[in-house]
Amino acid sequence: MTADADALERAAAAIRAGKLVVYPTETVYGLGADALDANAVGRVFEVKGRERSKPISFAVPTFETAVEEGYVRASEREQAFGAAFLPGPVTLLCERTAAVPDVLTAGRDRVGVRVPDCETALALLERAERPITATSANVSGEPSARRVDEIGDQVLESAVVLEAEPSEFEATSESTVVDVSAGTIHRRGALADEIEAWLEDH
Repeated sequence: MTADADALERAAAAIRAGKLVVYPTETVYGLGADALDANAVGRVFEVKGRERSKPISFAVPTFETAVEEGYVRASEREQAFGAAFLPGPVTLLCERTAAVPDVLTAGRDRVGVRVPDCETALALLERAERPITATSANVSGEPSARRVDEIGDQVLESAVVLEAEPSEFEATSESTVVDVSAGTIHRRGALADEIEAWLEDH
């Protein structure tokens, strides 16, 4: 069940204004900000207490959005992978363009792309009309949260909160991070075995 329209619009307006939003995905609650706004991304790092050397992924409503809007360049193989696994609990590393700020990727040339399989997250992304940071809504080192009351005050006090029904959290583990160009899985999570098989076959 998607969050109500007013709540979604408040959250989307916060993103467009450079503020932070706690939002659900199919894995855990995420901490969102305009991924193209270096200052907003910097606040995500600050609130989480995350080291700037650790890159953050971004979420979009469809993988095609990331390519067509010029956020990433994707090979035919990467696009085929996206068609097979997205939306879903998967983070696909792609070559970033100059539109993506260095702070998001810790200066690296690739960025993680997420398309959450979660109605509320997708509705937020459609309304915000820009990519949103996709990192767990927790202070670094603390457990990820599937309930708002599991999120630390340091995060909650800094963000607009978009709540979800418990049924939206369908994935049983964190997203799998995959670099299709290298044929490697950087972090095993949901669908890891299926992804490994796809990489071998394609």
